[in-house]
Amino acid sequence: MIIKPKKKFAQYWLKSESALNEIILASQLKSSDKILEIGPGKGVLTERLLPHINKLLAIEIDRDLCKFLVNKYGNLDNFLLLEGDVLELKLEEILINFADFANYNKVVANIPYNITGPIIEKLLGTISQPAKKTLDSIVLLIQKEVGERLTANPNTKDYGALTIKVQYLADCEIIYDVPAKDFYPSPKVDSVVIRLTPKKLDKPANNPRFLDSLIKLGFASRRKMLKNNLKSIIDPETLSDLLTELQLNPLARAENLSLDEWILLSNKLNQITDNY
Repeated sequence: MIIKPKKKFAQYWLKSESALNEIILASQLKSSDKILEIGPGKGVLTERLLPHINKLLAIEIDRDLCKFLVNKYGNLDNFLLLEGDVLELKLEEILINFADFANYNKVVANIPYNITGPIIEKLLGTISQPAKKTLDSIVLLIQKEVGERLTANPNTKDYGALTIKVQYLADCEIIYDVPAKDFYPSPKVDSVVIRLTPKKLDKPANNPRFLDSLIKLGFASRRKMLKNNLKSIIDPETLSDLLTELQLNPLARAENLSLDEWILLSNKLNQITDNY
């Protein structure tokens, strides 16, 4: 059965053995693991996961690929395939009938670049509403540019609202670089394998919803100083005084503050404003 990659699903077949091996190593598999694989495609990663784990729940949107995967792995007791869009499927309801696959503890996937952000949000949740399900780890093959944004440090061009929102919820690390030539067809961008390890901060924000909104405002105009971006909730001069009080630069821009400093600022601002 010959199946060609489909543009409408942003499909690119990974053909690098080294990259596949790095994904497996990064996943730190145990025989008790129950894995969720998003977009298994033709199953090149699936094939390497199945022998080492307890269960594998795969979600594939392409009907032709679903038929292919069922023919290849459908007789295995530790494999379950769901056809559909991972962003639309109501997994909790569906998996009531497949209890052995419901409590997956890790995600391992080569995901479509065009929905990377929504998939990460579905897995981790948001600052104001973290995911109810806590995973041990999430190993993804994603666009390199996005990986660099997720792992960026303050005062760098890649550091932004996405960085802070994900790092609030998980430790992020780049594991392996995957050049475009390692795919068929070759995409226009390079990729990376990343590992996200969900966490709970020792000192989370007092009002996560307020922090979420504050970050959005702070990065609304990247070149402007915080005192200008946040003037809808606090007078610029008052904010300058507050930043000085917190031992932060009164002329700081959004990308100058670390995650801990954003939390510190949020807690203090939340005390003196009632806008949110």
